[in-house]
Amino acid sequence: MSFKESIKHVWRYAKNEKGYFIIYTIDHILQIIISIVVPILSARQIVNITDNMLYQIILISFVIFGLEIFRNLLRWIANYCSQVMYRESLRRIQSVLGENILRLSNESISKNGSGVFIQRLTGDVSQLADAFGTINMYVSNIVLDIGIFATIFVLNKWIFIYIGIMMFVLFFIEKVRVNARMEEDKKYREKNEKTTGFLSELVRGVRDIKMLNAEESFMDELDLKLIDVNRARYKMGSVNRKYNFLYGSFRDIYDLGLMVLIVYLMFTGSLTAAYAVIVLNYSGRVTSVVNYLGGLMDVVKNFNLSASRVFDIIEGEEFPKEKFGHVHLDKVEGDFEFKNVKFSYEKSKVLKGVSFKIKANETVAFVGKSGAGKTTIFNLLCRMYDVDSGKITIDGVDIKKLDRESIRGNITIISQDPYIFNMTIRDNMRLVKKNVTDEEIEEACKLACLDEYIKTLPDGYDTLIGEGGINLSGGQKQRMAIARALVQKTEIILFDEATSALDNETQMHIQQAIENMKDEYTILIIAHRLSTIINADRIVFLNDGVIEAEGTHKELLKSCPEYKKLYEAEIKK
Repeated sequence: MSFKESIKHVWRYAKNEKGYFIIYTIDHILQIIISIVVPILSARQIVNITDNMLYQIILISFVIFGLEIFRNLLRWIANYCSQVMYRESLRRIQSVLGENILRLSNESISKNGSGVFIQRLTGDVSQLADAFGTINMYVSNIVLDIGIFATIFVLNKWIFIYIGIMMFVLFFIEKVRVNARMEEDKKYREKNEKTTGFLSELVRGVRDIKMLNAEESFMDELDLKLIDVNRARYKMGSVNRKYNFLYGSFRDIYDLGLMVLIVYLMFTGSLTAAYAVIVLNYSGRVTSVVNYLGGLMDVVKNFNLSASRVFDIIEGEEFPKEKFGHVHLDKVEGDFEFKNVKFSYEKSKVLKGVSFKIKANETVAFVGKSGAGKTTIFNLLCRMYDVDSGKITIDGVDIKKLDRESIRGNITIISQDPYIFNMTIRDNMRLVKKNVTDEEIEEACKLACLDEYIKTLPDGYDTLIGEGGINLSGGQKQRMAIARALVQKTEIILFDEATSALDNETQMHIQQAIENMKDEYTILIIAHRLSTIINADRIVFLNDGVIEAEGTHKELLKSCPEYKKLYEAEIKK
């Protein structure tokens, strides 16, 4: 991505702060003028002191004092404008990036670790938001230094030529440094993404790590990753150190040569003392243009790199998005059908021509060995993946034609390991339905057999339950997810082995809750325990990606030997 394209992309999110940007630019122009004028006035003071002109000395002193006070005020205004531009741009870009991450296809999420997205949401976006102010600052200072350079040309052409030659040498060193550093920076960011992802997993899985007594192996792995990151960071620093030494050496040669040249020109009468003072005051500013040019190149290259990483997710093809149709169903009844559906995951055939039809308010269970394709059916129905061939319809409409809300807004999936957010119990419920009442929340928790437990907590429904529901047991997390689904009140509810971690007593309550819901919802259940689905209207037995048998519990005991075998094995346990 070119710098021009990067600027266009980012400006879309920063243009609302255009007024602050204009004030910031004018502010820096005024600072440039003051920076040029003050050294000239300071040099004039030397002449006034030499000529004993007391009035002019006092007057110019007050003028310089006033200009410095004004410059400090300008710096405060510039800093304020910069903070506003940074804060608002950061918020907008992060919001859009977060929205696009939520729209990524399942394949995009699966192929990339969380570190990829965390780093781009934080570090890269921060660099983009800060870029306009930083670039403006560098450009302003470069313009100032060029103005000073032009002033030196007016004062003495030999000093102008000398400074010009040395600036060219210093700029060449700085350009090589920036290019070398950028290569190392790219490698560092890639390694840092992996480490961030690993740290995220470590924090989320801290309880399991302790239970597995795996602290030592995790710390060994973390140390390896941190060493890798630090090595990449050291290489970046070593590039800077090497070229900074070279740059500093040439800068010392420049300072010595300039002093020798000034003394020679004063000795020959080609330069006055006042002009010599102006040149010495300006000399540091003139060579600093090289630092600013190097800094600008650094910022521009970092800006391009960050922009490409951020907008690869927002607009690029590297991270495919979920695609939905445009047909909206105002009212979903709950009928759906699979018609000769085939699906493969990474070249492995999972479903091999599955067909079935489910009517509204019907309760259907899916049974089969692990890997038979049960969860895949749920994922396809929710459009987490698209079928390879065949068709899935909801109320007679192909789901590829339906919009996001018609599918996801009418289907709730309760998984084996539901994710519970680091919020209060009440706020977890309100995530799925903003306007839900406290009474509805409590009723849902009662149906999910969670209300009694919640009332034993000191803060009740306002208890913070930790990231991933770390403060809840496995069964409590599943009941929490069931309550969340009941709050949402979608037409279709999918239970993906959602009762597998529940004790027998709680499981009986959940079965009763499902029984109470049967007349109102279309319910699909993937069952680990066959005893939980014997009252289902229908049971579909899957084997190796195909439907081997279908019927009620009693019918399958007679017609499906594999089902009977599984059921009898469970009874013996």
